[in-house]
Amino acid sequence: MIPVAFGVLALGLSACSLLSPASDPVRDDTGQITESNDSSDVFSVTVGDCTNDGGVTTGEVSTVATVPCSEPHDNEAYSSGTLPDGDYPGDEAVATAADEMCLAAFDAFVGIDYASSVLDYYPMTPTEGSWSQGDQEVLCFVYDSTAAKLTGTMQGSAL
Repeated sequence: MIPVAFGVLALGLSACSLLSPASDPVRDDTGQITESNDSSDVFSVTVGDCTNDGGVTTGEVSTVATVPCSEPHDNEAYSSGTLPDGDYPGDEAVATAADEMCLAAFDAFVGIDYASSVLDYYPMTPTEGSWSQGDQEVLCFVYDSTAAKLTGTMQGSAL
C-alpha cells in the first residue's frame, strides 16, 4: 500500500484498490517490461520500470499502468530504499525520509544536479496499513516537470 504522486500531479496516493484486478507485468529474461499493462500490481513495480499516470490523481491504488521504457511514458522508477524497522513513524516522517532518499539518488541517476534538471522526482512510500504488513520500501520515480512524455531511460540523460 503505497502513496504515490505521479508525474506533475504531485498528489498523494496510497495503494489499495481501483476497479481493475492487479496482475504482474510481462517481463523478458532480463527483467524488462515487454508489454503495456494498465493494471500492474503496485507491489510488482521495481527500479527500471516505466509507468503512466493512467488518469489517477488522488486516492488509494493497488494497480499502476506499466509500459516498456522504449515507449512514451510518464515516470521511471530509478531508486529504491528501505525505511528502518520499528513502529510506523508517521506520514510526515515517512515523507521526509523518502524525499531525502530520492533526492540523494537523483543526481547520480540523471547525471546532472537536481537544481539544474528539467526532471523532477517523487517517492512512492508505504502507508501505515502496508507498513503493518511488512512494507517499508520507498520507490523513487523521475518524471519531466513540464509534463512531457519520456522515452527511454533517464539514466545518464543529463536533462
